[in-house]
Amino acid sequence: MKTTTVRCFLLAVSLTPQLGWADKAPPPRPQAHDGHHDGHHGGHESGGDKPMVHRFEDPAKWTAIFDGPERDAWQKPQEIVKRLQIVPGMTVADIGAGTGYLMPHLAQATGDKGKVLAIDIEPKMVLHLTERAKKAKLGQVSAQLGEPSDPKLAASSVDKIVFLDTWHHVPSRAAYAEKLFKALKPGGAVYIIDFTKESSHGPPVKHRLTPDAVMFDLHAAGFVAEVMQEELPDQYIVVGKKAAP
Repeated sequence: MKTTTVRCFLLAVSLTPQLGWADKAPPPRPQAHDGHHDGHHGGHESGGDKPMVHRFEDPAKWTAIFDGPERDAWQKPQEIVKRLQIVPGMTVADIGAGTGYLMPHLAQATGDKGKVLAIDIEPKMVLHLTERAKKAKLGQVSAQLGEPSDPKLAASSVDKIVFLDTWHHVPSRAAYAEKLFKALKPGGAVYIIDFTKESSHGPPVKHRLTPDAVMFDLHAAGFVAEVMQEELPDQYIVVGKKAAP
């Protein structure tokens, strides 16, 4: 799901580990984000928009939605990975990895000597990701459990972070972005791919974030942020870079 970071994954009203987000790309309207509901988390640093609260605890159900062949036509995973500018041997974190839609593309880009950290806050999704990587013989992929407010990444441990269709689920986004900044190596970058206001896919319009709102969160955490040029029909990509020393 364009190159959506700090996604969606991890992206909620008083989100608990049981109220999760994943790298989920919802089906077209009117089914989009079926099961989401409003809550009262309070304002964000970016201006009072509320994160989505949603459970993604049934891998079988969401695999049928997130990994459907029709998704590639508008999600354009190869275009997204190209924008990430991954070099073989890099360590890449996919936060809100969900069913693993982006996982094989990231694994191919990092190569056998690289690492892909597939992170989700749903324990069942983490088990699903582990099994999927094993079946596909993606030895560079490891799945791990994160928290709604913490990706659980070691300091200066990753080169790239991607949020695909997930950032709008994250509570306290600016604070979360600070954790991402610490997790990145100098010169690293976070890529947030999320839905435009005009998109026919995605959450209700009131829950969608503008690129300016995303950049606000990243700037507050110390990133140098900008909107990338891309060819995605329904989404934008915001990149936040951590300056090299």
